[in-house]
Amino acid sequence: MRRFAFTLLELVIVLTLVGLLMGLAAPRFSAMRDGASVRAAVADLAADFSIARQSAITRRAAVAVVLDTSSGTIELRSAAGSISRRQLHALYGIVLRSNRDSTVYDSRGIGYGVSNLTVTVRRGSIVDTLTMSRLGRLRW
Repeated sequence: MRRFAFTLLELVIVLTLVGLLMGLAAPRFSAMRDGASVRAAVADLAADFSIARQSAITRRAAVAVVLDTSSGTIELRSAAGSISRRQLHALYGIVLRSNRDSTVYDSRGIGYGVSNLTVTVRRGSIVDTLTMSRLGRLRW
């Protein structure tokens, strides 16, 4: 008589091995998720800075980029009102840190201020930094 089934011992061994492999792989999945979130948030930040610069040139008026690090939001403002607002903390689960709370692009697309703006984006152990020079150029 032939049996086409697994024994309880075989099932326990296989489930134990699968559990061990998942325990080893789970931290890597978490780090990959954190890295993807940080990269996407920095890309959104860079896009917002570019939109602010282009809006300042197009409108021929100053456009401010306002960072609210406590709630993780970025808002673009002009004299006419708010242009856009993104809640990066809610979208990506990241934490924002900055050396200044805002920066302004003038009508030529050049940033105001005497120092560079540095925005740090963090989630878990993954950190990335976006820097805007006094001339309005971005680097990350």
